[in-house]
Amino acid sequence: MISFHKVLISSFIVFSLAYAVWSGWVFMRTGQFWAGSSAVGFVLVTAAFAFYLKNLERFLRR
Repeated sequence: MISFHKVLISSFIVFSLAYAVWSGWVFMRTGQFWAGSSAVGFVLVTAAFAFYLKNLERFLRR
């Protein structure tokens, strides 16, 4: 079950990073506020889930 959880979290990390890059690209082209804020937000979410994935074993022991 842990392996499946790691696959799901890894997939989400890839998706959220790709969405952050796309939002950043849209922001650079259009200057729209929503695109810039979603790019920053998804970078933060990606970092949080990467930290969670890296420390998954430690989180599950508690």
